[in-house]
Amino acid sequence: MEQLWATIQARKEEMPEDSYTAFLFRSGENEILKKIGEESVEVIIAAKGEGDDRVIYESADLIYHLLVLLAARGLTWEQIEAELARRF
Repeated sequence: MEQLWATIQARKEEMPEDSYTAFLFRSGENEILKKIGEESVEVIIAAKGEGDDRVIYESADLIYHLLVLLAARGLTWEQIEAELARRF
């Protein structure tokens, strides 16, 4: 997670032309939210009718896009962890 987060942050700062992550940042929050919606549906479909490998694959896509949203909003994964810890 740390390496992925560092890569997302680097793409946000550097905005390389050939980066999908930078493309998402350039496209804006609505595009990121659209991808989160698509990936959420794909996780559900995988969980209902496909194997565990597919659930893992689609979950990774969902988490990646969620991290991009957090970065776009200036939030961090640590804030999510803190909120989860607060609940328990």
